[in-house]
Order: sequence, then C-alpha cells, then structure tokens
Amino acid sequence: MSTAILAREQPAPERRPPDRRRIALHGFLIVVSIVWLFPLLWTIYQALRPYSETSNKGFLSLPDTLTLDNFTTAWNSAELARYFLNTLVIVVPAVILVLFLASMMAFAVSRYSWRFNLVLLMLFTALNLLPPQVIITPLFRIYLAIRAPEVLVGTPLAERGLLLYDQYLGMVLIHVAFQLGFCTFVLSNYMKTLPKELNEAAVVDGAGVWTTYSRVIMPLTRPALAALGTLQFTWIYNDFFWALMLMSTGSKLPITSALNNLKGQFFVDNNLVAAGALLVALPTLVVYLVLQRQFIGGLTLGSTKG
Repeated sequence: MSTAILAREQPAPERRPPDRRRIALHGFLIVVSIVWLFPLLWTIYQALRPYSETSNKGFLSLPDTLTLDNFTTAWNSAELARYFLNTLVIVVPAVILVLFLASMMAFAVSRYSWRFNLVLLMLFTALNLLPPQVIITPLFRIYLAIRAPEVLVGTPLAERGLLLYDQYLGMVLIHVAFQLGFCTFVLSNYMKTLPKELNEAAVVDGAGVWTTYSRVIMPLTRPALAALGTLQFTWIYNDFFWALMLMSTGSKLPITSALNNLKGQFFVDNNLVAAGALLVALPTLVVYLVLQRQFIGGLTLGSTKG
C-alpha cells in the first residue's frame, strides 16, 4: 500500500524538448531520399503510360490509363533475352575470376611478409586509379593484333581469327584487369584484421599455403567476398564503354547496348525506353536483394583493425 502511495506522490518524468539537430537530420535524410528515388519513380510512371497519351497530354499530365504493354514490347522488340544471355557469359566468369585472383593476391600481401609486399599492393592500388579512356587507343591496337595461333603453315597473319577483339574472352579479361586492383585492396585490408595466430596454428597442424588459404582464411572472408561480388556484378553488368569499343558484332553485345534497339532513326518512344531500362536494371536489384545481408555485413567488417 505504501509503495502505491509513494508511486503516486512521485512527480512525472519531465519530457525533454525535441532535439533540433535530430529533427534537422531526419528532415535532411527524407529530402535526400525523395530526391534519390524521384528519377526511379518517374521512370516507372512513364513506363506504365502509353506514348499516345503522353504525346497528347504531355509528360507532366495525370494518367488516364496505366498498362504493362511497354514492358512486353520492349522485351520482344529489343530481344532482351538474348542480350541477357550475352551479359551473363561476360559477367559470371569475370566476377569469379576477379574474386579468385584478388583473394589470392590479398592473401599473399596481407598474411606474409616479403620484400616487395608493400610495393606490389601500392602498384595494384595505383593501377586502379587509371582511367580506361587513357589506354583505349593502345589497347584497341593490341586487341586487333592478337590473333589465333597459326594452324596451317603459310597462313597470313591478317587472315587468322581475332582472339580478343569482338570476343567474350577479351571482355572478360579487360574487366578482370581493371577490377583486380580494387578487390585486392579491399580484401587485403579485410584479411589484415584476422589474427596472425590462424596462420601459425595452421602451420603447426601441418597445413600448407594452399590449405591455409582455402580452408582457414577464405571461409572467414565470405562477408567481404559477398559485398565485393555484389559490387563487381553491378559494375561489370552496367559497363557500356568497353562493350562499345571492343565489340563490333551486334548479336554479341551485352544488355546495356540492347537499349539502342529501342531507338528509331527519326523517332524515340521515351516510354518504351523507360520500360526497357527498368527491365535491364532488374538483375542488379535481384542480386542485391539476395546478398543484402552479406553485402551490408561485408561493408562494415574490416573497417577497424583490432
């Protein structure tokens, strides 16, 4: 009874006034989110409207009808299924190769001490800063010069088949070369946070270098590999520059080039292009949703050492 009376006599806790800085921060984040999402929402809105309606009433008008016909037309007229397959032939091997090679390089420079350890890591990081436009002319000539080995004696070099230019192999190699530095830098920083005692314990148990790499270190780097895999898939998938410069056959081009098939010579249906762009963007969204937890965890792990 006395406890109830004391509880009644105690004054109610004072309500703190709202923090103006927190309110301003939330307001700023809401505004930034709206600005960030507006182009996507506007693209979806235009993709759902027929071109006849927007041409008569304007793009800023309210819709009379919303339909999915633009998506069906874009899928069929641009032959997106074939270009999706072309992109997978390039993206999947490139992502696997760059993560595999970068993980081995990061393992070597982060877990062992040798003479050119730091120099090699700095070289990989510096080459990642090189703009691709700087080397496109010599690289284009190199791709044209590399041809298949001579099969018949006396076959002129000019008549041999190209080995890299206008080939999926050339696209995979150029993506691996340009993405290897960034992945090596990120994975090496992440592996440096792992205790050195793991290597020592593996050596005591009789494990070699490959066993230590594949069975001890690599299972611990899965969050970082998932984050890098998501980024690499998105970057290589969205590439347009290398495909434009190093591919010439229209049927071999990746999906980013398929949107050109939706443009006419004298007329462009912007609603149809918007629908095609949304279809092209779906795979990257699916990959991010599937690896979302690992992606966020990989971005935070390894940020601090200790």
